[in-house]
Amino acid sequence: MKPTRFEIAIALIDKKNSEDINTYHSHGLDFPKELLYAQRMSQKLLQFKPDASRALQIAARAQHICRWKIARDEYPMDRVGYLKWRETLKKMHADITADILKEVGYEDEFIERVSFLINKKLIKKNEESQAIEDVICLVFLDYYFEEFAAKHEDEKVIDILQKTWVKMSEEGHAEALKIKYSDKSLALIKQAIS
Repeated sequence: MKPTRFEIAIALIDKKNSEDINTYHSHGLDFPKELLYAQRMSQKLLQFKPDASRALQIAARAQHICRWKIARDEYPMDRVGYLKWRETLKKMHADITADILKEVGYEDEFIERVSFLINKKLIKKNEESQAIEDVICLVFLDYYFEEFAAKHEDEKVIDILQKTWVKMSEEGHAEALKIKYSDKSLALIKQAIS
């Protein structure tokens, strides 16, 4: 059976992310970091929103496409530099994804929708933008939080948790509280959201 446009687009996003020079160690194996992240985004999205649209599924998969190509240290190491870096990344993620979607024959309207979602426009006002923000936060909490918490002071961890919590919807909060955490992490989360 011939693969669909959607399947080809996902495969091409994965192909790009498999070129990541950075690796992430999980279950005794090293994975290209952004490939693993992209697959976790898709998995978490479908757990959270089983009826997610094709545009939302592609935007989630491409959320960090080729992220390693623009290093954080290319921008000043302050808040303004960080925000500029993030904006530049979002534009790059959207542009690379748009090229892939054009290549496989998607219409402009669909491509614009995916770019809108990758850029996380109108969070809190747009249901799909909010869903992608929730999924980003859920992936962080489920897969990366324990490791992050182990490397930082509790105060910093609580601050990050509070910032993460604010970005999420009530539905996202409920989902986040279903994740299995270590006792210490759960205590920090409870402290952050109380």
